[in-house]
Amino acid sequence: MAVNKEEAKRKPVPAGSGENRFPFTRENYTIMIIGIAVIIIGYALMVGGRSPDPNQFYPDQVYSWRRITLAPIVIILGFIVEVYAIMKRPKQTGEGK
Repeated sequence: MAVNKEEAKRKPVPAGSGENRFPFTRENYTIMIIGIAVIIIGYALMVGGRSPDPNQFYPDQVYSWRRITLAPIVIILGFIVEVYAIMKRPKQTGEGK
């Protein structure tokens, strides 16, 4: 029985062959968790500014530097960390270098 090229490509990769079957490694997941934590910190920095009296408006609380500038920068940094974690390739080990 002849094996065609399509069937040869579908054969399972033997264990220990050095070919990574998962797209992400433990390091990628660790960096992703760090990125998610940074994003959560950014959103936590935005929280607040509520006035105890609904008839009073305090612009210095609502438009503070922390909520308007710092929090969005921290959130964007978190998303940059996430993109890096997704794009990072695992280190090559063995003869492939």
